[in-house]
Amino acid sequence: MKTAHEAIEQAFLRERGQVLATLIGRLGDIDLAEEALQDALVAALTHWPRDGVPNNVGAWLTTAARRKAIDRIRRSQTQSEFSPEQLETLPPNTSNSAALSVADDLENIDEIPDERLKLIFTCCHPALPTDQQVALTLHTLGGLTTAEIATAFLTPLPTLAQRLVRAKKKIKDARIPYQVPSTQILADRIESVLLVIYLIFSEGYAASTGDALIRHELCDEAIRLCQVLDHLIKREHTDVPPPQYAEVLGLLALMLLHHSRRGARVGAMGELVLLPDQDRSKWDANDIAKGLALIEQALLMRTPGPYQMQAAISALHAQAPTATSTDWPQIMGLYNVLLTMIDTPVIRVNHAIAVSQAQGHTQGLKILDELQQNHDLEAFYPFYVARAHMLKQLGQFDAAQIATMRALDLCQNDVERAALLRQFNVTP
Repeated sequence: MKTAHEAIEQAFLRERGQVLATLIGRLGDIDLAEEALQDALVAALTHWPRDGVPNNVGAWLTTAARRKAIDRIRRSQTQSEFSPEQLETLPPNTSNSAALSVADDLENIDEIPDERLKLIFTCCHPALPTDQQVALTLHTLGGLTTAEIATAFLTPLPTLAQRLVRAKKKIKDARIPYQVPSTQILADRIESVLLVIYLIFSEGYAASTGDALIRHELCDEAIRLCQVLDHLIKREHTDVPPPQYAEVLGLLALMLLHHSRRGARVGAMGELVLLPDQDRSKWDANDIAKGLALIEQALLMRTPGPYQMQAAISALHAQAPTATSTDWPQIMGLYNVLLTMIDTPVIRVNHAIAVSQAQGHTQGLKILDELQQNHDLEAFYPFYVARAHMLKQLGQFDAAQIATMRALDLCQNDVERAALLRQFNVTP
């Protein structure tokens, strides 16, 4: 039985992105919108335990945040809570005397419009460096805390906090518009938007910290954002879609195929169930069918990209009736192609795993050894998990133990730590 506070937390996480995007769209100020939403959460903590969780959580939070924003704007008229420069951002080019008209506009919101796509294009504006784009989108739309984003990207917390501050300041100072870009420049912006959606999904699929393996609200949000982007492109390009459209379909396929396993990845006690041990009858057949159709459609466009290659790999896992029947040689071949498109330590580790399954653990371990010589992997725990597994299979138990302990030191997700302890028979 959920407590009132647990219900409030889950509802807030589920609805936060949409409500915040709506507020930012009306206010033109990220900080003010976040403050108003925080005020609404405080109100929820007061009212919901007493009155119950409302049926339409998003509408309740939007209404409450709207009123809190109105209060803050009106107080600013008499108490100078905001500077003239801040008031000018509500929205851009709005004078101090017109602030109440913004409040009136907020009072007239009857429904929650879908503003999230506008917000993601604002956060992914080319005027912002990529690291700021990612951090800001994960913070505003994904709802991750500064600490969670810092952990996910192996970035010191103060550095990440400054990154967020600079991004918000840049949007305000440069008057970056809160809108979906025109058709002429949409194609140039798709790549950065896809990256951010992918990173939101990745954090939801395997949470970097905490006591939950999967953050379903982040996975669902990433899939929904990609679907909205898909519809937008089809609406704006009714004749010939831009070449990047194949990658939109590829990413959507990749996320659906991965997320199809959600019912089998966690056991009855909340423990992580590794892919070879999952009950494949629990995989979502509908998501798999959609993912397979999407990746087939994308590949037929003959503009291959990294998301399509990763989706094709996931498709081979999804199509294998058992773990032992997985087509590892073909997966290895797809990773060889993927490495010509995007060469990162993450892809290299996954490639090494595929090679170890297709050609033997000695060959896989050789690739990991070469990778360690050329990259700094001291903070990348999946590398040590893969290394420990291969060493164990080769009977090098002492070396496997060392790699396992290093992986345990680096892993910050409680569910994954418990799985490592079970997998390698380590006593906590």
